[in-house]
Amino acid sequence: MTSGTTRTTRTHLVWDWNGTLLDDTHAVIQATNAAFAEVEVAPITLEQYREIYTIPIPRFYERFLGRLPTEAEWERMDGVFHRYYTEQRVACGLTAGAEELLHEWQRAGRSQSLLSMYGHEQLVPVVRGYGIEPRFVRVEGRTGPSGGSKALHMERHFAALAGAGGVDGFSPENVVVIGDALDDAVAAAHVGARAVLYTGGSHSRSSLEGAGVPVVDSLGEAVALAETFSA
Repeated sequence: MTSGTTRTTRTHLVWDWNGTLLDDTHAVIQATNAAFAEVEVAPITLEQYREIYTIPIPRFYERFLGRLPTEAEWERMDGVFHRYYTEQRVACGLTAGAEELLHEWQRAGRSQSLLSMYGHEQLVPVVRGYGIEPRFVRVEGRTGPSGGSKALHMERHFAALAGAGGVDGFSPENVVVIGDALDDAVAAAHVGARAVLYTGGSHSRSSLEGAGVPVVDSLGEAVALAETFSA
């Protein structure tokens, strides 16, 4: 966990990292195809990925294997994915406009945090390396095994935001989760927050629209929409 200065806010934003603030979808595709090669599955395109991607990740792999991977296959594929992703990630930049949006939200006296399913120990130095860590009151990544849902991680994130050293006057109904995956909407609903989904990451627009929450094509649109939710 990393934390900055506590601020009194109207709407609090919880940002997703991979595919949302970080423009890394192509790195994810390359790492996914490296993992598929481990079990002799043909590579996929970005369009195929966005149409079929789902959580938990073993279910996503099942759609291509025609069966769930065995435990040994999963461990091997997961290891290959993360190794290739780490190599490819260094060439990825922040999504267009992200740095400015984060700065402007903070400058307006509003709070925001970051919750990712990227491993916590890897996430924090990466966020710091992009120079945006001070924009957040809290930065948290996944703890425990990879491949699961964000809902329980969101629950813990909200508990921390509501606790000592969190956000003054924190209330779930005043939170907007901005992410690129259906799982972001599921996690937001799990804790009583709203969600806005961004089309530049892991899902196609048609897939995201199935979540029943607003879908936008830019992070600027996401933030503008979140402002309309302010209490």
